[in-house]
This record gives sequence, structure tokens and C-alpha cells, in this order.
Amino acid sequence: MSEEQQHEFTQDPEEFVEETTPAALEAGAPVDAEGAASLEPPANERFKWYVIHAYSGFERKVKEAIETRKHSFGLQDKIGRIEIPLESHTELVNGKKKITEKVFLPGYVLVEMDLDNDLWHTIKNTPRVTGFLGTGDKPVSMSEEEVSSLLFRSEASKEKPQLKIKFEKNESVRITEGPFANFNGLVDEVNEDRQTVKVMVTIFGRSTPVELEFGKVEKVEA
Repeated sequence: MSEEQQHEFTQDPEEFVEETTPAALEAGAPVDAEGAASLEPPANERFKWYVIHAYSGFERKVKEAIETRKHSFGLQDKIGRIEIPLESHTELVNGKKKITEKVFLPGYVLVEMDLDNDLWHTIKNTPRVTGFLGTGDKPVSMSEEEVSSLLFRSEASKEKPQLKIKFEKNESVRITEGPFANFNGLVDEVNEDRQTVKVMVTIFGRSTPVELEFGKVEKVEA
């Protein structure tokens, strides 16, 4: 038996490292009596949230593998929800908006579990899983508030997708929407935080600055 297989897991609460952080409230998220973002109550009162380390780029495969083991091994009373925090990005492809979902915490999968020694080995031996978040052999359980802040952040990003497109000063662009649609101009300023660009447009013989959202401007091919 390997050193890893000889690992002994304990359910003593004092053996766990408990971390809590204030939840970041998002518009429209469910709130508890104190106004904090919250998840639906767990199906099992013994469930806690844990962070699983996975190979970056294989988060969805790990989620599917854990789901498969959950049902194949009859672990429905030991494993609850399995989540991957995602965010939406809008890219401009040939002048058209394309929305894609991407993992914003590469290498992490959130799993709700009633963790014991057997389940520790089952999860640890799942393909592409490298371990648990924690110190040494002590997995870290997350507060529901912390998990909520990650998942509701994901929902907020779906409502307001960010455009993954770069503009540069003095770059030629064409306005695609609004009263200046089809006007060409040069980029004067770029505000990444606000997702806006200031374009110098010639109107009635004068160069005039026009501030626009990224999604209302497209690059002009040279």
C-alpha cells in the first residue's frame, strides 16, 4: 500500500481548516436574513463545500467524472452539487457577436460533500484530480457565502458579458450602431474597465470625439 493510500482521514471538525469570507452581493441574487447572497439549503445537513484541484483545462471532464462516480457508486447521499464557476465573454467574429462561457478559476472544481476517508480516496483517485485545497492532509471546507459569491459572480457575468477585443490608439475603426453608424474614425482613447472607446470622427469637416461601447465598433481591415 502506498503512502498516499495509507492516508487516514478524520471527520473531527477540529481537524478541518474552516475559511470564511464576506460574500460579494450581486444584483438579483437570493439573500438571507442579513442581506447576504446565499445558496439553496443543502440537501444533506452534513454537506460542506470543498475545492478540488484539477488539471487546468479539464475542469468539465473532472465534473463529469465525479458525477459518474456519484451515480455508479451510489454516493447520492455523500455527494451533492458539483459546480465550475464560469463567466461569459462576447467576442466579435466577422462583425458578429459570439457569446462563449469560460472557466474563470482554472484548475478548480467546487464539490458539496459529506466527506469521509472512503470518499476522500474516491475523489482523489478520479482521473485528472490532483487533490484538495487545504494544508497538508486537511481539506479546506468553504462557507456557503464564499461559494455563493463565486457562483453569483458567474451569473452576473452572463447578464453583462465582457467583450474580449483589443483596440489601440490611432487604430482605424467603423461605428456599427447608433446615430454615427457607418462612420469611420481613429481610436483616441481606450477604457478597458468601462469597455468603451473614444473615436475621433470627422463631422461637418471637424474632428469630433465620440465615446462608444466596444460592441458598437469594429476594426477596419487594412
